[in-house]
Parts: sequence; structure tokens; C-alpha cells
Amino acid sequence: MNDSPLHRALCLTAWIAGLFCLLLCAVMVYQHFAAATNDPWKSPQLLALKDKLAAEPKNEPLQTEIRQMDRNFRQKFRHRLELDTTGAWLLLGGMLVLTLAAGKAASLKKTLPSPQPKTDPGEASLKLASLSRWTLAGVAVVVAASLVIIRFANTSVLPANPAAWDKLLGKAGAEVEAPAKQAPALAEFQTNWPRFRGWDGSGVAAQTNFVTNLAWRSAILAPGHSSPVVWGDRVFISGGTAAQREVFCYNVSSGALLWRKAVVNVPPSPPPVPEPPEDTTWAASTMATDGRRVYAIFANGDLGAINFDGSVAWAKYLGPIKNSYGYAASLAIWGNSLLIQLDQGEGEGETPVEGTNTTPLQAATGRGAAAEVAPVAGKSRLISLQCATGKLLWQRSRPVPSSWSSPIIVEAAGKTQIIAMGKPWVIGYEQTNGNELWRAELLNNEIVPSPVFAGGFVLLPDPGSKLLALRPDGAGDVTKTAVAWAADGNFPDITSPVSAGELVFTVSSMGMVECLQTSDGKQLWETNLDTEVQASPGIAGDRLFVLAKNGDLAMLRAARETQQIGRIQLPDKFIASPAFAGGRIFLRGATNLFCLGPADDKPVKQP
Repeated sequence: MNDSPLHRALCLTAWIAGLFCLLLCAVMVYQHFAAATNDPWKSPQLLALKDKLAAEPKNEPLQTEIRQMDRNFRQKFRHRLELDTTGAWLLLGGMLVLTLAAGKAASLKKTLPSPQPKTDPGEASLKLASLSRWTLAGVAVVVAASLVIIRFANTSVLPANPAAWDKLLGKAGAEVEAPAKQAPALAEFQTNWPRFRGWDGSGVAAQTNFVTNLAWRSAILAPGHSSPVVWGDRVFISGGTAAQREVFCYNVSSGALLWRKAVVNVPPSPPPVPEPPEDTTWAASTMATDGRRVYAIFANGDLGAINFDGSVAWAKYLGPIKNSYGYAASLAIWGNSLLIQLDQGEGEGETPVEGTNTTPLQAATGRGAAAEVAPVAGKSRLISLQCATGKLLWQRSRPVPSSWSSPIIVEAAGKTQIIAMGKPWVIGYEQTNGNELWRAELLNNEIVPSPVFAGGFVLLPDPGSKLLALRPDGAGDVTKTAVAWAADGNFPDITSPVSAGELVFTVSSMGMVECLQTSDGKQLWETNLDTEVQASPGIAGDRLFVLAKNGDLAMLRAARETQQIGRIQLPDKFIASPAFAGGRIFLRGATNLFCLGPADDKPVKQP
């Protein structure tokens, strides 16, 4: 029997490495679930300070204390992300040491022993080898189980095979479809407000003259945070509860409710559980419209297309959405296609099919480079559907976890590109087929804001840390080559930037407004509105509109020098972003839909 000092040292090393891996797994599992349940933004101390600030808005020491607490929360969040990364590497190292030490110790046991009296080397070797194998197997099982628990704590994914997608979407080519109606002209999209933050997602209105008198307000009949969308004489919002999700259509001139339509019992949609957080609601995603239909998506994965007369054109179930804070990405329209950024999960990667860029959805519909391919790993998706029918056009897997950002579509480098953000990547896709054009690994935090395109750059807020300007003309991994500039500052973690070209404006959740040059990121000015802001700002003409959570609508000059034009106080709580169309501003509050602009001759009765 080999009982040399080297063998004993290897055995001790293996035992220590095994215990280290077990303890590290336990710590990582505990930290994962603790981080999911302990939301620092709902700390009683912070909420109490915010309530106190609402009563004393000019209390400078109190504002400083809240900002310091906000900074501490951000630091703790970044520290947790660093711990996750460090823990993964340490676990990998521990498993490597355990495997090497145990393997070497076992090989030494196989060395033929010298003849010795009163020993049975065969029996001793068998016992020791068996013990080593069971120890190594036990540690491996515990480590694997811990990693599985962390990754699949809430399993809910889109259908994972062609047969399931066939059942969901119907087989392509099985039916003869009527030709889709011609898409509206670009000018129609630009003069209306067809999606979150306008036709291109920039937050900039095509018109310049907006009246800020209160024209009307109408009661909202279901909770939600979706922003208004406007087309012609109609304004739409969505809302819902666990029992029923709905789309509401109001008259632009009077605020009269024209119709309401429920999107429920979408086959094979199961009962909608669990309920999303109160801060997100069932209807956080802003709808989109092409002037023919209005499209709405809800937190349980139901997607519906409603005709302008209130009838259902089509509805689909995209599968339960795995997002611990609720789904909030908004829909986008381009021509005859409806785009859905469906980021979810806790950080799944992607496994593209070698030699193709085809997905299970494409295989199910006969599209792509191959008729049949292996499933693509990961839960996050970018999906394009035909507006008229809901038929799948293409789908792409995304190597990102849950995000709350919405995509934008831009014309750049001679291509129509879809730009989508999700930690750690910003990725450009070809609009016609979803093929990836470029990607850059630039984002370090959970992504809520959406990008904007201005001055030839894609402007990307990395929440709470920096604002980046990216040139969208590269190919492949452009992480090291595409960044034109990066500015550090008090940049937003919720709201999206806004830019009409020469200047870009950002608003933090604590009401800090910053103005930078789009060309080089140089800060021109900053001002503090001393109020909490969750709605993204908008620009109309030379005015920057910032809507606070408490209903304070501030108007500033969208210029190189700071100037506040005025403020309007509205009696409601506001999370949704404003919509600008037809000389009117539409604001969705918690209880009422407001319209600022010229009043109708017979306005609806004010509640």
C-alpha cells in the first residue's frame, strides 16, 4: 500500500478543494436567492426618506442623504455582480484542483506495493479507490445540482422544438393567405406616434407647436405602465390584472372611450401566474400600431392584434416569460413587420447551429438555410412577425439575460438595422432577415433604458455609470473599434436619452438633467429638477419635456444653455412616457389619461 507523503498531501488537497467547492456553492445559491428577494429600492428607510422629501422638496440635506443612499445601492449592486463572476471562476478553479488531486492520488494507489507481512494490498486498494470515486462523484453532483438550481430556478421558456412552434404558429404554407395590405407611408409613421417614444424610438416629435393647456382627462379602467400610442383620431393604452388584460381606445379630440377589448384565453395560454411585481404590472410594455391594427403584449406572454374597430385580428401566446421583475420591453413596427425583444432568464448563452443562421422557428416555417436544425440554446429572442397575420418572419436567439430595454430601427451604413441592448451586449441585426451584423460587449449593468440614434451614433446608456456613442457601421465583434466616445456621469438607470441631432439630453431617476454634445460627449450643462423621474423625456421643437413621477411636467429649452421655461402640475402619479402627435401631448397617469392641447367643443366631463 502506497502511503507516501506525496499521496497524503494529494488526498488532503482533494478534501480541502472539495469542501471549498461545497461551501462556495452554498454561498452562491444563498446569494442568488437573497438578491432576488431583497430589493434595496424598496428599503423602508429609503421609502421613508422619499416620503419626507415629498413633503419637504427643498430640503437639501435630505436630498444629499437620498443621493448618497442611491449611490451606495449602486455600489452594492456592482459588488454583487463582481462576486458572481469571481465565485464562478473560483468554483471552476476548485473543481480543477479537486479533479487533478484526486486523480493523481488514485493513480498512486495503483502502484504495485512492496511485499510486506500481514497486509492485503488488493483489499486496501479497492476500498481506497472506491472511497475516492464516491467522494469525487458526490462533490460533482452537489456542484452540478447547485449550478442547475441557480440557472433554472424558474423554468419557463418559449417552445423549444419545431413541433411545438408548429402548434403555436400554424404550419407555414399550409394555408393560402390573403395579401397583406400595403404598409403606411413613412410620413404617416412620422406624423403619428405609433410606438414607444415615437416612430423611431427617439422621443422627438415631428411637430413643433404644442399647446400645454389641459384639454381633457379620462379615467383609466385598468392598471398598467404602457405609454400612449397615437394614430389619427385615436389614442391607445393597455392595462390589465390577473383576471383580464385589455386594450383601450380613446378619441383624440374629446377623450371619450371608443371601445375596450380583452386579450384573454389565447390558446394555449395557461392561467397567468405568477403575478408580476406591482412596479411592473401586467401591461408595462407599450403597444405599437400601423394605422390598421394596434398590437399589445402582456406580462404572461399573450400577444394580440386588435383592428381599429375593436375586433381581434389575431392573437398568439409566446410562452411564459421568465423575468423576476416582470416583462416591460415595448413593441416596434417597421413596414409590415412587428418586432418583439423578448429578453428573459438569468444569463443564458447561445449555441448557434454550425453552418447556418437558422432557428427552430425558421425550421418550423421552412425558412432559413436548412429545413431542420438542432434547437438553439438560451431563452432570450428577437422575433419578427407579419403585422397582418401574425405569421412568423424570422427569429434569433440572443446571448443575454432579462432586460427591460426596447429595440430601435435605424438606417445606417446602407442597411436597415435593428439595435437591441441587453447585458453585456449591444447588437445590430439586419431588419429583413434578423442576421447579426455586429455586436459590442460594452454593458455592465441590468438594462432598462433604450438606445437612440442621433448624429450618426447609437447612443447607449450603461445605467448609472456612462453614456456611450457607437458607430453602427462595423461587422462582427466591434467592442474595441466602434466606440466614438464614452462619457462618465450621473446617467439614468431607468429613463432613455433623447436627442434631436446636435445635442443629447439625459434625465436621472433623481431628476438630474444633463446636456451633452452628440459629436464628442462633452457636457454643456446640468440642472437638478429635485424630483423623482421614471418617464423618459421628449423633445418637441426647441422644448425638452420632463415628466416627474409626482405629476410635475417641466419644460426646458433644448439648447446649449440651460433655461427652464415653465412647469405644469398634474394630479396623478406618472411612470409612462409622454406621446406627442397632432399638436397634442398625451400623458398616462395611474388613474387618468391626460391630453394637453386645444380643447374640443364638447369635451368629456372631468372626473
